Amino acid sequence: MLTIKNSLSILAIGAVVASSLALFISSTKKQESALPPARPNIIFIFSDDHTAQAISAYGSKLTKTPNIDRIAKEGAILHTNVVTNSICGPSRATLLTGKYSHLNGYKLNEKVFDVNQPVFPEELQKNGYQTAWVGKMHLGSLPNGFDYLNVLPGQGHYYNPDFINSKNETVRYPGYVTNVVTKLSIDWLNQRDTSKPFFLVVGHKATHREWLPDAPDLGAYDNVNFPLPPTFYDEYTGREAAKDQDMTIDKTMRLKEDLKVHADYEKSGIFNRFTPEQKKPFYDYYENKISKEFDAKKLTGKALVEWKYQRYIKDYLSTACSLDRNIGELLDHLDKSGLAKNTVVIYASDQGFYMGEHGWFDKRFIYEESLKTPFVIRYPGVIKPGTQINELISNIDWAPTLLNLTGTAIPKGVQGESFLPLLAGKKVPWRKEAYYHYYEYPQPHHVYPHFGIRTGRYTLARFYEVKDFWELYDLKNDPQEMHNLYGSKGYETITADLKAKLKKEIIHYKDDEALKIMESKL
Repeated sequence: MLTIKNSLSILAIGAVVASSLALFISSTKKQESALPPARPNIIFIFSDDHTAQAISAYGSKLTKTPNIDRIAKEGAILHTNVVTNSICGPSRATLLTGKYSHLNGYKLNEKVFDVNQPVFPEELQKNGYQTAWVGKMHLGSLPNGFDYLNVLPGQGHYYNPDFINSKNETVRYPGYVTNVVTKLSIDWLNQRDTSKPFFLVVGHKATHREWLPDAPDLGAYDNVNFPLPPTFYDEYTGREAAKDQDMTIDKTMRLKEDLKVHADYEKSGIFNRFTPEQKKPFYDYYENKISKEFDAKKLTGKALVEWKYQRYIKDYLSTACSLDRNIGELLDHLDKSGLAKNTVVIYASDQGFYMGEHGWFDKRFIYEESLKTPFVIRYPGVIKPGTQINELISNIDWAPTLLNLTGTAIPKGVQGESFLPLLAGKKVPWRKEAYYHYYEYPQPHHVYPHFGIRTGRYTLARFYEVKDFWELYDLKNDPQEMHNLYGSKGYETITADLKAKLKKEIIHYKDDEALKIMESKL
């Protein structure tokens, strides 16, 4: 595995890659000298809760995402990109710091990110970059390292959203949030200091709960009947944490707020932000069509649960329609402006999400659907189109990779590693295990705190605090993680080996809390 100590060698690889884009001149003495390596611009498009199961580049049968797919086809797709803590705010804190939650201090949602700690955009600024973040940030503070900020407060709103700028001023923008974020991002691109390379985060609210589509996308999937996931009626046998959560479509998903059945358009902060013009198509669709349909059916039991599932998937995917369309608009702008040639474009989400697997929505668990998150990247002339990356990449690796791409030194405190060599087609040693630690309990979804590792074949997890127990899954023979093998005969050697690897990872990443729990007897 690569280490922080050899970051200089990684940086050297990045310099070689970057130098391929540099211009060369000849002196009057017929001696050639290279100009400084070209520094690419970077646009990091960062969505919320948009899972790989809803992206056609990842093989989704639910929908088509042509613009996200375009980035993958013209660059690289990461097939095993995992997160360190599957929840929104902590994922963003990891992006900024390249560190685990226990070191960056942001373990839970709805807290305040410590702005006094180093963040990687500060290093970009030192290297002459202009930096900006537009849209959803969700960190409870305005971190350093950005020349321009215009971000949603908290979760933000889908319609007529408020934004907070670098001066801590709050301004309301008319329109649908995904469209507004794209417009503000393009406006910044047009008004930036063109003498400097730039780093821009385009932070989208979509596809976060409560999944409000843009007006043109209302009913986009009404003619589709989506098949139930094979694990939809999971009984959670032998899996206590999975059984004791509060994130099922059946019991947790709300008819009024989540599925818009007789929604409160007067008092609810979710639905009372519409202008009369915006409200009309929304109200007509959900009140005069969906709610009337629901009332007429008088559903109970499995029929009700499956109706809720259909409505959830349709709203989620309809909300994603605008997301993909706006990504296309941004890509078109790069083409028209000439920026595309020297701009790295990344699309990623903060973590995975459940599309009805195990009967769930939301995220949090170390299990595959929430652990893995989409990541596609395009860099013309450097990343070969159609590149497939199967190594275990973690979101602690994002920051050092972005620094490496720009020829910027990687600070010693960063815990991740640059995977630029992998993107450039190099054969280099790489991690065989990825470490994970989730904390938030009991609200809002009653998922037990746990830590563990994901290897190429196995997932081992230790649940603690509420109840102490282990889980072990063989992803090759049980990819849907239905059978907890911990304690099963014949797995003693595998379990002992995985525990040793887990402890090594805990020590390596300096997670003292997990080490103490790891060494305690059950």
